[in-house]
Amino acid sequence: MNNDQLSVTTEDYYMSKTVNLGIRWTTADLEVLPDNEGISYEIIDGELFMTRAPHLNHQRTCGNIHFELKIWSNSAKLGEPLIAPGIIFSEADNVEPDVIWISNEQLARLTDNAGHLRGAPELVVEVLSLGTNNERRDREAKLKLYSLRGVREYWIADWRLQKLEVFRRTSQPLLELIATFYSYDQLFSPLLPGFNCPVSRFFV
Repeated sequence: MNNDQLSVTTEDYYMSKTVNLGIRWTTADLEVLPDNEGISYEIIDGELFMTRAPHLNHQRTCGNIHFELKIWSNSAKLGEPLIAPGIIFSEADNVEPDVIWISNEQLARLTDNAGHLRGAPELVVEVLSLGTNNERRDREAKLKLYSLRGVREYWIADWRLQKLEVFRRTSQPLLELIATFYSYDQLFSPLLPGFNCPVSRFFV
């Protein structure tokens, strides 16, 4: 893509969360986008998504989930959680999930020289942001992407409703919603042996 095709202005980016110019975006195109503080870009199946700086409660939830996974990981020594890592699945799929957990083996195998992952971690967590486009991205576009790319478990956290939806790869090749946990529930996962956490800790 050349600069003549970028007919969208900085103001346009702030006005809209999904940028659709009738073209397929690639990872290389991110280099020519405006470097605006508090704005992040993701590409899913060639579609560009823009996200503004999230609500503080969004960030608290990300931090809490990472903290609980970190405590378990320090004991289990099977892998580690990461906050907002870059994952480049392909030139048309470049995302930055809120939190992931990845095994030691996958981390060693998938990390490139630039410090980006080039494949699927075992667990991905997205915390819902305000806005219809943001929710569509997490519930539809990312669910499909993570399903196709081999993520084994996908959590969608909603800090406003204090609930966590768990999608898991079961007998079907795609991720399926297998449970919805609320603040009074205990969360566990066969992916994380011995992990048992009150969901309420994610939303304090």
